[in-house]
Amino acid sequence: MSKTVTYLHVRAISARATRGVLTCGSFVVPCALGRSGRIVLKREGDGGSPVGIWLLRRIYYRGDRFIRPLSKIPASPIRGGWGWCETVGDRNYNRRVDLPYPTAHEDLKRPDHLYDIVVETSHNQRPRIQGRGSAIFFHLARESFVPTAGCIAVTLKDMQKVLRHCSAKTRLVIWPPSGIVPPVFRK
Repeated sequence: MSKTVTYLHVRAISARATRGVLTCGSFVVPCALGRSGRIVLKREGDGGSPVGIWLLRRIYYRGDRFIRPLSKIPASPIRGGWGWCETVGDRNYNRRVDLPYPTAHEDLKRPDHLYDIVVETSHNQRPRIQGRGSAIFFHLARESFVPTAGCIAVTLKDMQKVLRHCSAKTRLVIWPPSGIVPPVFRK
């Protein structure tokens, strides 16, 4: 296993940019951001990638397509019937749920390849605040780095390379546009 990094840094050239770069130790890879760029005050459905410092909690992966990714982050193969609740007001908002689920949710076992490897972040988990955004993941990118709904996405090759350097203590830092320093970045 490779040397573990403390931080993965995500930066973009402007606040509304939907593409950026992710820095992992000494290497830099391109990444997709949310369709609204980076957002300081995240709201459900706004399409923004939330500025802040987020832990990488758990890797979920398609065991029918891949072996467990090399990483020190806890990992689980995705089971059919796993989802992620994104309904504001639901008691399971921004949590993994079992499908079928009666309210709006993400299906973790997607037919496309975006969640073949998907990393849960700590965004809006402790405390979990209704309406402050759900399902903010680090996952695989679409072709040509099409913007996400708020997640950070990289290629499969880059994801595998990055995860080799990560542990449960690694933090994903989504930097604000220059000139804006939200409270989470102030000391």
